Amino acid sequence: MGLIMKPVYVINGFLESGKTEFINFTLAQPYFRSKGTTLLLLCEEGEVEYEENLLKATNTVIELIEEEEDFNSSHLVELEKKYKPERIIVEWNGMWNYKNVKFPWYWKVEQQITTVDASTFSMYFSNMRSLLAEQMRGSEMIIFNRCDEKTQDLVSFKRNVKALNPKAEIIFEDENGEVDVMMDEDFPYDLNAPVIEMDDEGYGIWFIDSMDHLDRYVGKTIRFLAQVMHPAKIQKGYFVPGRMVMTCCADDINFLGYACQYDKADQFKEQDWVMVTAKVQKEYFADYGGEGPVLHAISVEPAKAPKEAIISFA
Repeated sequence: MGLIMKPVYVINGFLESGKTEFINFTLAQPYFRSKGTTLLLLCEEGEVEYEENLLKATNTVIELIEEEEDFNSSHLVELEKKYKPERIIVEWNGMWNYKNVKFPWYWKVEQQITTVDASTFSMYFSNMRSLLAEQMRGSEMIIFNRCDEKTQDLVSFKRNVKALNPKAEIIFEDENGEVDVMMDEDFPYDLNAPVIEMDDEGYGIWFIDSMDHLDRYVGKTIRFLAQVMHPAKIQKGYFVPGRMVMTCCADDINFLGYACQYDKADQFKEQDWVMVTAKVQKEYFADYGGEGPVLHAISVEPAKAPKEAIISFA
């Protein structure tokens, strides 16, 4: 008889970021309750404790793993044999590097969620950006809690996180529930100009903002300095103009760009610098797996490389 895949739910974040509160809330929801044991792997202990009555009612057992080296496949298999759980929840220690985690091969991560204390995000982002990036990079949902009038710029928080993980759902919450955070700040470009001119800062803001608010740009003409990329599987008559962006540190640089239709796309070589003037449309594009921003070039002209080739979201 073969092994049965074990669903794993990872909740990560730094100490006192709200992980335990989130797990307590989740365990209490009817949609999460089912037959069988839930194994909760606790990698650190914070001020908030798990409610004994809730653990008993949901058939949840806790195992504390205090040392990072003990979070290994052999030890995890031992715990699984001991409790025979139907599912596993991991409350990850934010000071452990998540990229080093190794689950048994038949444990499948169904969902990864990161919790963030909005009042301390700036400090962690400035001083522990690499650890924070590893927590967030694979998360489907990132929850900023404790947002209030003293919290710094939530729009900036959202932009920084989107640069790390463009696909994540980002939620901001105060004591009364979810807070709507729209990117309605003053942009470093004129949204109503006949041609929206973007400098380095503007390009980064436009790229992130267009993920959530593409309708702002549909039908508008933009101009920006970019490098040329020719992805291997992109269809003929298209290329990707974009910029290299440092989202975390010098070792974490990504190319951010959208597909651009241009009948002379082949005349430019990989990494050539160009000045692109294009109209933004919302269209289905196979490489996106759905609809997204597709640029229709009006002109693509050779250009000089900028003084700083890499854009930083710091």
